[in-house]
Amino acid sequence: MSPDSPSPGSVRSAAEVNDKIRALWLRAGGTLSAQERAEYELLVVEWAAAVRCRVVEAA
Repeated sequence: MSPDSPSPGSVRSAAEVNDKIRALWLRAGGTLSAQERAEYELLVVEWAAAVRCRVVEAA
């Protein structure tokens, strides 16, 4: 896990996670290494959870 990964129980907004995803792609130059791909997958899961949480709160 990267040093930027949240600690268990912490919650980042979907926008914040999306910014991390965009920054990862920019750093990688459009091609992800195996390690970057693993980080990307974790970020996407975190982003989806944040979006679901926001939808539930809105309901």
